[in-house]
Amino acid sequence: MDTLTTLFSDRTWIYTAIAGALLGAAFLAYFKGTHAGIWCYSKFDELLDFLVQRYNLTWFKQDENAWRKRYPKVTAKIDDIESRLASLENKKK
Repeated sequence: MDTLTTLFSDRTWIYTAIAGALLGAAFLAYFKGTHAGIWCYSKFDELLDFLVQRYNLTWFKQDENAWRKRYPKVTAKIDDIESRLASLENKKK
């Protein structure tokens, strides 16, 4: 019985790490939609932009068209509207 207790206590850090990671992920999923979360994320984004400009840390730079990959439906609609607008401008000339 003593061996079983020692075995469990030696692995307690694994269980607490898993539980802590799950609770942290659940909190972040909730927090990112709150006003405070949006403010904190925007301040963090401003900090990263500052570091990129000040110290030229290129690994913090985002691709300017990254939003196109993240929101393909919005991208398709914008591209459709831009092509329709271009065709209307060509007809006008």
